[in-house]
Amino acid sequence: MKENMSSLVQKYNIPGPRYTSYPTVPYWEDKSFTPKKWEKSFQKAFIESNASEGISLYIHLPFCESLCTFCGCNKRITKRHEVETPYMESVLKEWRMYCDKLPEKPLIKEIHLGGGTPTFFSPENLQYLINSIFETANRAENHEFSFEGHPNNTTREHLQALYDVGFRRVSYGVQDYTMKVQIAIHRIQPFENVKRATEEAREVGYTSVSHDIIFGLPFQTKEAVEETILKTKALMPDRIAFYSYAHVPWIKGNGQRGFKEEDLPSGEQKREQYEMGKRMFEEIGYTEIGMDHFALKTDSLHKSMRENNLHRNFMGYTASKTQLMIGLGVSAISDSWYGFAQNEKTIEAYKARVEEGEIPVFKGHILNEEDLIIRRHILNLMCQLNTNWKTESLFFSGLPHSLNQLEEMESDGLVVKHNDAIEITEKGRAFVRNVCMAFDLRLQRKKPETQLFSMTI
Repeated sequence: MKENMSSLVQKYNIPGPRYTSYPTVPYWEDKSFTPKKWEKSFQKAFIESNASEGISLYIHLPFCESLCTFCGCNKRITKRHEVETPYMESVLKEWRMYCDKLPEKPLIKEIHLGGGTPTFFSPENLQYLINSIFETANRAENHEFSFEGHPNNTTREHLQALYDVGFRRVSYGVQDYTMKVQIAIHRIQPFENVKRATEEAREVGYTSVSHDIIFGLPFQTKEAVEETILKTKALMPDRIAFYSYAHVPWIKGNGQRGFKEEDLPSGEQKREQYEMGKRMFEEIGYTEIGMDHFALKTDSLHKSMRENNLHRNFMGYTASKTQLMIGLGVSAISDSWYGFAQNEKTIEAYKARVEEGEIPVFKGHILNEEDLIIRRHILNLMCQLNTNWKTESLFFSGLPHSLNQLEEMESDGLVVKHNDAIEITEKGRAFVRNVCMAFDLRLQRKKPETQLFSMTI
């Protein structure tokens, strides 16, 4: 079995998207996109869904006091906290521009604060930001508000301030507890800090605490992953995101330096780290959710999977969906289901556009009919590990080509094909991204000349 998995990893460990969207960002058609098209797209989605399910907000807070060298996110390194207020005012001005273009008051079901380091901001400023958002919006009855917290600087005051405005879920970036790995990724973070932050969240009243753990980091061994999971077991977070390190040093400004390519585990070693981690998580009571996620049976993510309500977007897996997600802040991505839009990528360009009274999107994509069908199939595969074309609305002309692409995976036992459906086997869970790539016609039609994506394993 081990030899078989080893050969499969060698065969399928190729660059591929993580499929938080379809089409993936490199295949957005920038030439056909205009801010006016985006405005029509989000207005249509809002009219169709606001009253019935509400909308989601993603707010990007980009500042960090130090650079983590594993991180591929858009961030600005600074210790000057006077940047907080001007940036927040730009975000709020952007939000008001959206509200001015909507026919009624938004009903907000989800908010996620990402970064950067959201807890770079003071508790008072975070509370001010959220309270100001709700001057022009209402809270949905079953809302789910979450934020990313850095264990080293998330204080009880941060937790209380956000709890008081409706937040009940926090995600802590743990990554790895081994000192050699922490030094390589420039993220020195003792277990005691994670323990304190986790316990304080529960004492304040948070109902879901998540830990992010990464495998495949520089100098990381199976023993290091095992040590991290054993320490995680002592805290039993409600959710665990167990990610493969995405090595994308060609992306400008991602900070992935301080180690060499040969310092990284091989694809086969990464897969061994994951399989060991998965086994350990399941032994202590976690269930695997979609790709790279685990949850206790008491967590809403597990309940959503059981009830077939699991959703995936640019924030990752979520326990509920909204048709419209508005991204606020520098580099934030919005999603109307019919289209995507990304904000300016530098703080200076973002603030300048906002000050000019413009919604600060600089690129995007409006989905055509084929895109919309393929998007549904990829979402089904990522969330439910199966998809079907039993109705005409799920058939597209390129489907026979996609199914042909899956023949070798079927021979390898990764998928099972039926007359009008496919399902990913337990053995195939490790290769979900590869299965989705067979449906990705934009990728099939225009293979990239240079590497755009991290490796699938």
